[in-house]
Amino acid sequence: MQTGKCATISVPEAGKRYYGLSRNGSYEAAARGEIPVIQVGRLKRVPVVAMERKMAQAGEREAPDATAA
Repeated sequence: MQTGKCATISVPEAGKRYYGLSRNGSYEAAARGEIPVIQVGRLKRVPVVAMERKMAQAGEREAPDATAA
């Protein structure tokens, strides 16, 4: 099943795309668990779906309550 989009991206690409981090900063964030990774041997990849879900959940937690006004 090939849709043209890759299901994973590199750690540096995820860090830059979602947080504006450098290569080293991206790997440090992944080590802290701030960027979700899967590891196959020595290769670390970031599942796009997991990263999108993490960003959506962060947005929900930070959104102001509309009924509080």
